[in-house]
Amino acid sequence: MPTPDDARLPVKRALVSVYDKTGLDDLARALDEAGVALVSTGSTAGRIADAGVPVTKVEDLTGFPECLDGRVKTLHPKVHAGILADRRLETHRAQLEELGIEPFDLVVSNLYPFTDTVMSGASPDECIEQIDIGGPSMVRAAAKNHPSVAIVTSPAQYDDVLAAVRDGGTTLAQRQRLAAEAFVHTATYDVHVASWMGNVVTDTSEGSGFPAWVGATWDKAAVLRYGENPHQRAALYTAGFAPEGGLAQATQLHGKEMSYNNYVDADAARRAAYDFDEPAVAIIKHANPCGIAVGADVAEAHRKAHACDPVSAFGGVIATNVPVSVAMAEQVAEIFTEVVVAPGYEDGAVEVLAKKKNIRLIECAPAARGGIETRSSWTLVTGDPATEDQLADLAFAWRACRAVKSNAILLASDRASVGVGMGQVNRVDSCRLAVERAGERAAGSVAASDAFFPFADGPQILVDAGVSAIVQPGGSVRDQEVVDALKAAGVTMYLTGTRHFFH
Repeated sequence: MPTPDDARLPVKRALVSVYDKTGLDDLARALDEAGVALVSTGSTAGRIADAGVPVTKVEDLTGFPECLDGRVKTLHPKVHAGILADRRLETHRAQLEELGIEPFDLVVSNLYPFTDTVMSGASPDECIEQIDIGGPSMVRAAAKNHPSVAIVTSPAQYDDVLAAVRDGGTTLAQRQRLAAEAFVHTATYDVHVASWMGNVVTDTSEGSGFPAWVGATWDKAAVLRYGENPHQRAALYTAGFAPEGGLAQATQLHGKEMSYNNYVDADAARRAAYDFDEPAVAIIKHANPCGIAVGADVAEAHRKAHACDPVSAFGGVIATNVPVSVAMAEQVAEIFTEVVVAPGYEDGAVEVLAKKKNIRLIECAPAARGGIETRSSWTLVTGDPATEDQLADLAFAWRACRAVKSNAILLASDRASVGVGMGQVNRVDSCRLAVERAGERAAGSVAASDAFFPFADGPQILVDAGVSAIVQPGGSVRDQEVVDALKAAGVTMYLTGTRHFFH
């Protein structure tokens, strides 16, 4: 019979079919003690019976055995009519009685571990077997019919549901909330299956190389203190179908809660550090590097990176691509630093840094490397071929430059940035800023530009400061003007043919 929205719906009969059997024994016993009749499938029914709780097997209910290695168990009218009957409707109640079908008041179901199976590196056939059919059908049916049925999809919900059962049943508000969580459960599952299938079977008929559909899911991991500014709100989400290893899954070893800006800067620093194979350190302030360097060890890399712009490094965010050593920790401890993010910390390094109460120490799995530029595609257009040391510095500068917000100019020496010009609305100002920050260190350094020079005025600023070699993409209609100016100055310049703006 129809019930008021605030009335409780007694739970007299439950269908239980779960892959994750966490808490199942206690759930079954509690439902049995509350007088709930249990119907179950396969291994779930066996587990309930082993717990000493009476249970009816689905095959005894339907009169049809499980078949096809368990692929078909619950796909039967005696199951789905019992879930889908809207008992607010007299016609539905009459049909159930005519067909001899008992309704379910509660469905407890969670799905095969498809995502975990894919992430384990299992074969395609193994992954396909973990694409659940009956489970999502039951979950969606119960969620759709939440005015008459409560759907439970996680062991984390058991305690609240059992409390409701003992209090006389579930309320409509509880069933609506459970239904919403159930649809998230099945939607996430379907997105993961569709994403995996899209990667396994690629439609190349269009020829673009881009997928026709991209799906993703995110789970809220934390609500942050505020957003980019104090009047804004922000939250942290983790990707639902991606390998662990991002900042959202990192472990905080010490310090205050991470802020939105901390995450943004830490992400920028981490990407910059992992652009290199050698021990590298990137120091970031407001999403831009104030120092990037590689060294024989991480302590040397940090010294060189910090020397680029010690003033801006105050209150910065530091990332490394190798574990932090005690020597580096002692150096960092002398400088006010907001965050250090690294793949690990050597024995004693955390203790050194933790003496600073507010510094945030983050341990984050190594980042995946992106594409790598090679010097073989560069074209020498002016000056003598670069020496081995110049080439090494040019390669470093070209790679480090892509971590800088455009328009970007980076001066480097000894595989370390010595001056950075970034975020300007014209390349001339970026050249001036890089030279100004480098000071005397500009003489003999090399320079990288993230995009072409539209005129010769920018390169001339670098030449006047003593820059010995330049690498830039080229591609301007005035490339020849730039080439002629650098030829006249006797400065080496390479064109890469590829730009890497970072807006």
